[in-house]
Amino acid sequence: MWDVHGGYTDSLLAGDHEYVFLPPDESGRGGLARYAGSPPASAREVSAEELRDEPPDLVLLQRLEEIELCRDQISRTPGVALPAIFLEHNTPKADVPNTRHPLAETPGITIVHVTHFNQLFWDCGGAPTRVIEHGVADPGLRYTGELGRLAYVVNEPVRRWRVAGTDLVRRFTGFDIDAYGIDGHLLPAALRPTEARVRFAGNLSPADLAAELVRRRVYLHLNRWTSLGLSLITAMMLGMPVVVLEATEAARAVPPDAGARSTDIAELVAAARLLLSDRDEAARRGRNARRAARERYGLNRFLADWDAAFADVGELVPVSSRHR
Repeated sequence: MWDVHGGYTDSLLAGDHEYVFLPPDESGRGGLARYAGSPPASAREVSAEELRDEPPDLVLLQRLEEIELCRDQISRTPGVALPAIFLEHNTPKADVPNTRHPLAETPGITIVHVTHFNQLFWDCGGAPTRVIEHGVADPGLRYTGELGRLAYVVNEPVRRWRVAGTDLVRRFTGFDIDAYGIDGHLLPAALRPTEARVRFAGNLSPADLAAELVRRRVYLHLNRWTSLGLSLITAMMLGMPVVVLEATEAARAVPPDAGARSTDIAELVAAARLLLSDRDEAARRGRNARRAARERYGLNRFLADWDAAFADVGELVPVSSRHR
C-alpha cells in the first residue's frame, strides 16, 4: 500500500498483517518517510525488484494511478495478476447521485467505502463493494474545556471553501474560533473581522492537536460534502461536545445528545452559544459523544472488518493467526 492518508495508515498498521511500501520518490514523499525512521513493526519498505521477485498477497489501492504503478514497477495488474482492493476515501464530486465510479466495471477489484453514505451515492456498477467504517485508537477521556472557544479543524479551508463548509463560519459571528489544519493561516484574511473572530492556532501533529483541542469548550464541524473526518471522531473520543452540520455521514456518526446536529445553521449557532455558556452541560454532552464514538469507531472492530475483507479478497489471515 501507499501512505496516502496518515491517520488511516496508522490505524491499519495497528493490525496483525505485514504491510510493505515502496521507497520515497525523488521528492522524498511516500514510503515510510513520515515515521522518521521509526515505523510500526508491521510496516517495512521494499524495492520494486523485491516485489517482482516476491509479490505481495494483495495490493491496497487508494488512488487510480496506483494501478499503473503496479504494472510499471512490479509487472502485475491489480485485479488480474494480483488480488486488489480499492479503498475509496471520498464522496462523489460530480453528477450526484449518478456519479459512476472509475472502477465500476474493472474486473477483480473490490471497492471499499469508508462510510455507508459514500457507498449509497457512488454508482459502482457490478463491482463488489463493502463498507468499513473508520477506526480510531482511543486517546482517552481528556476533555477539560476550560477555554470558552470553538475548535475548528479543516485542511485547506479557503481552497475547499463550500465543500468544507468554510463559508458557514461567517454565521458564527461573535464567537472566538481557533482554526487548525493545513493552510489554516489563510482563513482569517478570507473572513472579514465583522463576520467571525477566527485565530489560526497551527497545523499540529496529532498528539499536539489533541492536547490543544481538549482545552477548547466545543468542537465545530461544518463539512458540507466530504467523507466523515477522523478529526471529528477523535474529538468525540476525547470527550468533546460537537456542533455538527448534518450532512453526508454525520447523522449516523453523531447522536443529537453528543452536542448538536442540524442542517439549520441558526440551531447550530444557538447550541454553540449554550455549550459555551454552560461548561457542565458541555462536559455531559462530550461524554455522550465519547460513548458513541467508542461504540461505532473503535479500533478492534475496524481491524476485524479489514481482516474479513483481506480474507475474502486475498485469502489472507493475520500473521498472528497463521500458525495456530
